[in-house]
Amino acid sequence: MKLGGHQITNSNGRLLATALVATLAFAPGVVLAVDKDAHEDRAELRVKDLHTKLKITSTQEVQWAKVSGVMRDNAKMMDALTQARIDHEKGMNAVDDLKSYGEITDAQADGIKKLTPVFADLYASMSDTQKKTADILFRRGPHDHHGGKTSTIK
Repeated sequence: MKLGGHQITNSNGRLLATALVATLAFAPGVVLAVDKDAHEDRAELRVKDLHTKLKITSTQEVQWAKVSGVMRDNAKMMDALTQARIDHEKGMNAVDDLKSYGEITDAQADGIKKLTPVFADLYASMSDTQKKTADILFRRGPHDHHGGKTSTIK
């Protein structure tokens, strides 16, 4: 597909779609009805799911604990920022709204920066099979967008 003279690949399209969803989720003026601990709940499910699918070994548990700790800390931060946004929605002016949106966006980026090195340490200890599974899971994200098919993960 071409958009304004630029070629859009499948990979770029996925990135664009992800950015759009993230933007709509936390766009100025948009407040989601979210449970107070929604990010933490999703993170806990993701931690358990990844632990199982990556087949974390007993020797990898110390590294896994660091990964899951960062995931949980990131989720707590996102819950706090999202709740603050919801709590102050009615009193926010346009500038406050933009600041709140910026705080959430910064927290998402900071969370990835914190997760990357601890996950890299775990990844270095993985077998080739575990690495292949991780590559597939992280490429797809927390939700399988390929019709529920995970047959490539063995």
